[in-house]
This record gives sequence, C-alpha cells and structure tokens, in this order.
Amino acid sequence: MSHAAGHHPHPHANPLTHGPQGPHGSPGSHAGKDARHAPGRPRRHGHGGGARRHSASSPWLRLPPWAPWFLGRLLTGLGVVVAISIVVFVSTQALPSDPARIILGPEASEATIAVLREQLGLNGPIVLQYLHWAGQMLSGDLGRSIDSNVPVGELMRARFANSLLLTACVTLTALPIALVLGVALALRRDRAGDRLAIAALVLLKAVPGFAIAIVLVLLFSTSVFKVLPAASLLDPDRDLPSQWRYLVLPTATLALSVAPYLLRLVRASMIEVLESDHVAAARLRGIPERRIVWRHALPNALIPAIQGVAMTLRVLFGGALIAEVVFSYPGIGSTLNAAIEMRDMPMIQAIVLVITVAIVAINLAADLATVLLTPRLRTAGRIKARSPGLRHALRLGRGHHRPRYAR
Repeated sequence: MSHAAGHHPHPHANPLTHGPQGPHGSPGSHAGKDARHAPGRPRRHGHGGGARRHSASSPWLRLPPWAPWFLGRLLTGLGVVVAISIVVFVSTQALPSDPARIILGPEASEATIAVLREQLGLNGPIVLQYLHWAGQMLSGDLGRSIDSNVPVGELMRARFANSLLLTACVTLTALPIALVLGVALALRRDRAGDRLAIAALVLLKAVPGFAIAIVLVLLFSTSVFKVLPAASLLDPDRDLPSQWRYLVLPTATLALSVAPYLLRLVRASMIEVLESDHVAAARLRGIPERRIVWRHALPNALIPAIQGVAMTLRVLFGGALIAEVVFSYPGIGSTLNAAIEMRDMPMIQAIVLVITVAIVAINLAADLATVLLTPRLRTAGRIKARSPGLRHALRLGRGHHRPRYAR
C-alpha cells in the first residue's frame, strides 16, 4: 500500500485519522485531514479533548460534577426549614394562651395588656408577625423567654451544648460496637450464634427507652450496685471530665436504644458486600480473607452505615427527651418539654427551629458523604435526588464503590 509522496504514518498514529485513503476525503484520508486544517477553520492544539479540558476558565473556578445536585439538596433543605418555621409559628400563635397576659400575670389590667400586645406586635396580621419573627431569627435574636424573661439564646446555648455532648457520647459508644459485632455476625451468618444474636437484637429493639432507663437506675443507682448517680445534674461551674459519672446512665440508655439498628444495618450491608462479584474476584486473586474483609468489604459496607449514623443522630436530637427527663439531664429535649408545659412560645419556636436546622444539616452531610464515597456518583455529571443509583448506594452500599484492587 502506497501513501502520499514522502509521507509515512507514525507507527502509533490513530487509525481513524491515518487509515486507508477514501475516495472522497474520508476521515482517514489526507484530503479530509487537510480540509479539517483549512485556513478558514481554527486549528486545534493538544490531543483529543485537551482543548476543552484546558479552556480559558481557571481550574479553581471549575465546580465538581455533583455541585448542581448539592445545590438542589441545599435549596430543598432551606425550603423544609422555611415550611417548618411557618407551621411552628402559626401553630403556636393559634394557641388560646395570650403571651402578654402570661408575662404580666392574671392581675394586670386590660389596658396594660393591650399596650404590651401592641409593643410585641401581636395585634398585626399573622403574615407581618411571621415576617417580623423570621427577621429576628435570621439576625440571631431568638427573643426572650416568657417564663424567666431571659434571652432564649442564653438559655439554649448551654442546653444545646449538653445535648451535643450526650449525642457524641452515644455515637462514640454505639458505633464501634455496631461495627465490630456487625462484621463478626456477618462473617458467621446463619450460624447458631448469629441467629441468637439477631433474636436478642430484635427483643432489645422492642423495649421502650424509658424501660431501659428505669432498669439501669434500679441496677446501678439503688440497692443492687449503687455505683452511679440516678440524676445527671451537670454543674456548669465544674469541668466535664470530673462529671463523667453523670453521663454514664443516659449514654447507656440511648446507646442500647440505637445500637441494635446500627448493628443489624452493618451486618446486612456486610453480607451484601461479601456476596458481591468484587469480593468473589478478590478471593480468586488469592487475596487473604482478612484483607478482603477490612480493606475491600468494610469500606463498601460503611456507605449505608453513614445513613444509619445520620438516622441515629436524628433520633438522638428528637428522641433523647425520655432519657433527659428520667435522669434530669439538662438537655434541649427537657428544655422543650418544660417550655411546652409553661406555654413559653418564644422558647418553643426557637428550639423547634434549631432542631429542624440540625436535622436538615445532618441529612445533607450524610447524603454528601455518601456521594463522595461512591465513585460512580461522585464523578457523575448529573445526580438525581431520587435516582436508582443513589437509592441503591444508600440501601446496599455496593456496586458503585469499587474495591481497591480493581482501581
């Protein structure tokens, strides 16, 4: 086969551009090549898509592929917060109690109550009242407590910190136990010990939280052992390490409530990963079983575990009320319970709004962590909030996160 005079194709040339000559300047002919490089057309530099990759935009301005999805999720979360704030404000304003009468007391005259209602803006339309309240919330002014006449922000700061401390203690206690026992049960699935453990977990999950708290108090705070205090009254003037005994029983109560869910989730995810094609290929390659479990299977199983931890945090923020009331723990849940009993509207509105923002932030962080840990979703140009790939990653945690030996 002869080529054009004096032209020899490069030994590594692309066959699409240096193939046999076509009769009418086909993609493999020199005529087509000369036509593509005609003076009327700008000549491309680089190889392949290099011109597109090295565009005029700076690399630090280039957003990751999942940025539009994250922006959509962020806007959805903001919409949820706004909707919850409207529901909470309208619900509390519709209660029969009058904040002005509660503040001034039952002996105040109607004229004095009317003046205070005007000062508080309670005589205007409900829409204007909500906009005024929302503006105060955005500026950081959470209002003043009707019960104690103290700024709500000052009262919530210490209580919210106590709830965060209790949540961290429960998570750091329940998560390692769930990971270790979940992996151990997955490696011994369908055996007698595995079935017995699953039955015990189902039974423990069915026990109410207040029953667990009462049993722990009877065991460790009364005549049986009497080694821990029954009331978790933290002293703000003392350092936290010296008060660790007050955190043991609330932490144990909540950890026993959430650990069965996390343990069963890790076990199910680990079984799914161990039965996947990636792990089977790793075994065929002769990789040791311990390395397969801890380096290839466990990272894949952690993807749904992230969602489990997020659900646990949501439960702890919204469901720690029982433990806080039983042990007299000064957290955000017991504060909300006291505010509801006293009809303290500013306190109720602020606490519910703060809990809503915390739960939305937890959901957003968990979804983002799932996407970042799943290569197929991380590099996808478009991620739908309800896409099958995201649901599959959240549900099973396999198929998208390739093990390290296959990378």
